[in-house]
Amino acid sequence: MNEVRQNLIREIVDLKEELQERKLSLPAHSIRPHQLLIIEELEDKLHKLEEKLRLLDSEKFTEEEK
Repeated sequence: MNEVRQNLIREIVDLKEELQERKLSLPAHSIRPHQLLIIEELEDKLHKLEEKLRLLDSEKFTEEEK
């Protein structure tokens, strides 16, 4: 399970970096819809991965209590 957790963390870090780069590359004016769609997709994917990590951690915590 530790390897799964590490992979999730790595994916989250990579997504956060990509998301930051995408946001910084947005023009000050005339943002195109596809640029925002990509950012929204990255944010959704990031949210799902963070939720998976929380669930994984809560399962691990529950197992440790037993």
